[in-house]
Amino acid sequence: MTNRLVTEIAGLKLRNPTMLAAGILGLSGASLREVIENGAGAVVTKSVGLKPREGYPNPAVVPVSCGLINAMGLPNPGVQDFVEEIREVKHFRVDVPIIVSIYGFSADEFAKVARIAEKAGADALELNVSCPHVKKTGSEIGQSPSLVAEAVEKVRAAVTKPVLLKLTPNVAEVAEIAKIGVKAGADAITAINTLRAMAINVETTKPVLANKIGGLSGPAMKPVAVRCVYEIYEAVDVPVIGCGGITTWKDAVEFMLAGATAVQIGTAISWKGLSVFNSVSRGIDAYLRREGFGSVKDIVGLSHRC
Repeated sequence: MTNRLVTEIAGLKLRNPTMLAAGILGLSGASLREVIENGAGAVVTKSVGLKPREGYPNPAVVPVSCGLINAMGLPNPGVQDFVEEIREVKHFRVDVPIIVSIYGFSADEFAKVARIAEKAGADALELNVSCPHVKKTGSEIGQSPSLVAEAVEKVRAAVTKPVLLKLTPNVAEVAEIAKIGVKAGADAITAINTLRAMAINVETTKPVLANKIGGLSGPAMKPVAVRCVYEIYEAVDVPVIGCGGITTWKDAVEFMLAGATAVQIGTAISWKGLSVFNSVSRGIDAYLRREGFGSVKDIVGLSHRC
């Protein structure tokens, strides 16, 4: 890899613009280390809360022709038990940012989790206000401008590390929510989380997922995510991180042209494996060289200037 790929998000230096998305392989230090070894420029943990949570019963994931629908229910051991996983990754590799995804059932819970994660060594916090299938947290917060502002303000006051805000696409005007989050203190925006979705078994006539409703990820949501990044880039002056259906270097470049400083990869790991990080990075680098760009930063938001 070359220096062309180096980028920065709210003071965090990334060796390349690929990041592990929250929810995939992010629940243990060992799995996060493996992702780093396979080339990710940064990693985002699975979302953790103040207390342990079992999540929903199986089936919790269903493959569909255009991606995956999941209703995991935010299973996690609680932030106190997750501290050792954070420390393991920081001890292993200090030059690759570890971003801890957090959720809460109130703004105060968000702040408490953020403080614990920061003390354990998190380089940044990503606020999950966008999970589409857990009541009283996730998108129920992300769809409310006042609740988004309160959560960001509380976390911003509680920590010194960068605060990333992960938005839901299940709103009328995602750019307006982004503006509210930035005004409240968010240092970067992650766009987007999954789309509300479901699948029904025609033989049993019943919903496939135990929770009935889940979140759609994968290629089907990429055009929606690109549109959200494009609109948010025009609305705010902080970095935007693209997320949703990124499988190839072309997908990543499309997000960057729309305004993404970096991209998060999740569902693609299911069928491409961890090699996807290196393959996407190599493809971006080859594109930059071929088109005569000196840095990945040169193409961020380029579609807005054409």
